[in-house]
Amino acid sequence: MLASSGAPYARILSVGSAIPSRVVTNADMCQWIESTDEWIQQRTGIAERRWIGPDESVRTLALAAARTAIDRSSLPLGEIDCLILSTVSFFQQTPALAPMLAAELGLRDAAAYDISAACAGFCYGIAQAEALIRAGQAHNVVVIGAETLSRMTDVTDRSTAFLFADGAGAVVVGGSDEPGIGPVVWGSDGEHNEVIWQTAEWDEALRLGAEPKIGMNGQAVFKWATSFIATAAKRALEAAGLSPEELDVFLPHQANNRITDTMLRYLKLPERVVVARTIKKYGNNSAASIPIAMDELLSTGQAKSGQTALIIGFGAGLVYAGQVIKLP
Repeated sequence: MLASSGAPYARILSVGSAIPSRVVTNADMCQWIESTDEWIQQRTGIAERRWIGPDESVRTLALAAARTAIDRSSLPLGEIDCLILSTVSFFQQTPALAPMLAAELGLRDAAAYDISAACAGFCYGIAQAEALIRAGQAHNVVVIGAETLSRMTDVTDRSTAFLFADGAGAVVVGGSDEPGIGPVVWGSDGEHNEVIWQTAEWDEALRLGAEPKIGMNGQAVFKWATSFIATAAKRALEAAGLSPEELDVFLPHQANNRITDTMLRYLKLPERVVVARTIKKYGNNSAASIPIAMDELLSTGQAKSGQTALIIGFGAGLVYAGQVIKLP
């Protein structure tokens, strides 16, 4: 029996993103909850967020982001043989959204599947794409993070209403002769699954006639992210064989600016390191936040192709994943 083998390494070839049309400011949020723009910005760093309009959905956002990434990769469609979509907000259990997207994108006979790893989902997808390519099970992989969390937001919940947002980001991952994606540091802590939850199971929601919402113990999540996840971020740097001084860009999941600040202090990153802060205008896009931030930093010139970046995602489960990458 012959063993499968592929490219020696993998790297991200291109990135694309799709931002919804509806801008929801903190002033808008304060019509539904008792709060202020100042309080929300101090606690989270969010000034506004994007929510889908009537003609937008998780499918349209994912499709637009993937098309941009594929166009920028310059690869023929026939050379892309896998699509991985991370989402928790596609409300159809079967069939998955990924095969539908693959068909609409013109990826014939490509492997396609959804994963559910919440805000760590994009990094999970990158880890899988890298492994598939190096094992010879795929040549080029589209990885998408897409969410419409506005559909799962309880606008009357003062602890979560202002956090969640919509959007999609996508990358194309391909083979490389040089390392472009470092070893993944990932895992889960299911004993604390209750700190971020869906307010009702689907059968109960159907009986009640209302879509389930997201609930969260913000204090518990903050404590976990600023201790355990900060350590995981350091482990991802070490796994890639890099010191903080060798990093160019830090791309954490856009959950809360105070969490990002704590991780920066723990990692002792130099001041010259570019830090993603897209949460200010886009909110928390869950699985989409890292690729959206990546595209934003590159398109605005804040980061450059070939620079070394640390990405790390963390969220409901509790789950986490992070790795060092070379920017496309």
